[in-house]
Amino acid sequence: MAGQTDHPLRGDYSQMRPDYTVEQDYSRYSSAEQDLWKRLYARQSALVPKYACDEFIHILGQLNFGAGIPHFDEINAKLKPATGWTLVAVPGLLPDDVFFTHLANRRFPVSVWLRNPEEFDYIVEPDIFHDFFGHVPLLFNKVFADYLEAYGKGGVKAKGLNALDYLARLYWYTVEFGLIETPKGLRTYGAGILSSGGELPYCVESDKPNRIRFDLLRVMQSKYKIDTFQETYFVIDSFKQLFDATAPDFTPYYAELRSRPDIAANATIADDKLV
Repeated sequence: MAGQTDHPLRGDYSQMRPDYTVEQDYSRYSSAEQDLWKRLYARQSALVPKYACDEFIHILGQLNFGAGIPHFDEINAKLKPATGWTLVAVPGLLPDDVFFTHLANRRFPVSVWLRNPEEFDYIVEPDIFHDFFGHVPLLFNKVFADYLEAYGKGGVKAKGLNALDYLARLYWYTVEFGLIETPKGLRTYGAGILSSGGELPYCVESDKPNRIRFDLLRVMQSKYKIDTFQETYFVIDSFKQLFDATAPDFTPYYAELRSRPDIAANATIADDKLV
């Protein structure tokens, strides 16, 4: 939800509170938008059994929000007791410090607007479908939910250390576009993939991208693309690995990273362990 764009921001920021939250105002969703949600949900839910990790599939089946755009309050009634997280409605993209502060306090920002029908296959900024379908199910997983909180706290600190670019890369290659190795083979847990009709099969089946075993500093050295399918994916072996990797203080890591060159989004290096 944090990010930058070259075009005017989507969403109505005129009614937001100081923390950038707004009311969901469920009555504003039209019947056409409800229908679009159902079609988006039907497409993605048909794909995830083959490509998503079991944790995501299990929780998605329990939530079952394919009948229409979800009410945030109804999801929060289940999410808060499960992992201590709550969803907060926001107009769209947020400043980095606002985004990190929400995560650090176990609040996940969800955009209230839905894409247009002509954006069915591709959207530049995250909308309510991306945020809900891609992110919300794994907020019910305790280990992954703890990772997101730790990431938020790390982001608040990184801002003061001028290290936000490194944290953005970590978020991109894990929360948005991460792969996980499972007994069934490679699967995804990344929200950017899970909410995409095209990248979901591509990330697992295509022979074009690099798939590299997760290494924290390697990830934070790596540039990424925002307007194409990813050229590199990083593969974890468990959510615990992800949480453990982000538990230490990152301050010495940032010092090390400043002495290392950035790595292009499509590049491999000698130390990479390819999957």
